[in-house]
Amino acid sequence: MNQILTPAFEVNPGVLDLAARVKLLLFDVDGVLTDGRLVIGDDGLEFKAFNSRDGHGIKMAQRNGIAVGIITGRTSRVVKHRVKDLGIRHVYQGCKEKLPVYQKLIKKLRLKPEQTAYVGDDVVDLPIMLRVGLAVTVQNAHPLVKQHAHWITPSIGGYCAAREVCDMLLHAHGLYHTEMQRYLAADKEPSGG
Repeated sequence: MNQILTPAFEVNPGVLDLAARVKLLLFDVDGVLTDGRLVIGDDGLEFKAFNSRDGHGIKMAQRNGIAVGIITGRTSRVVKHRVKDLGIRHVYQGCKEKLPVYQKLIKKLRLKPEQTAYVGDDVVDLPIMLRVGLAVTVQNAHPLVKQHAHWITPSIGGYCAAREVCDMLLHAHGLYHTEMQRYLAADKEPSGG
């Protein structure tokens, strides 16, 4: 099989150029890594549903040298468990103002804004999205956010949108084909997300 493997969706070459510079991929949680619903039990415990394919995409991105982080307005033990499971090191919860957190993080990592991507779905994400090199949103995002995104994922939040972002970044970095070949090798059994 000599076919070059590429993601199953089309991406504008200009977006791929922006994506090729990205060294840090940041996500909002609610509405991006989840479908945005908040399920709260009578005891006050919060539940969120995450997509395993999104998780595996995040692991592949990290394995290929793309750092991943979370900047979210809510604080949740569920998120704490999920990011630990995925090995995400840059985690910021309870951020009423997300932009100062972003600015401190890129300064700490010595990155320029054009080396960063942010995936958000609501207007509270715009202050970061307007400054990053690659602003991404999900198919069911707020209309104003869609107007200011470089790329809109084919899927809605919580339903493989994050995986699409990871696949697109790997493709832009020229790593997607090699990463997918790992799964076609008969003598290896890669782990999931």
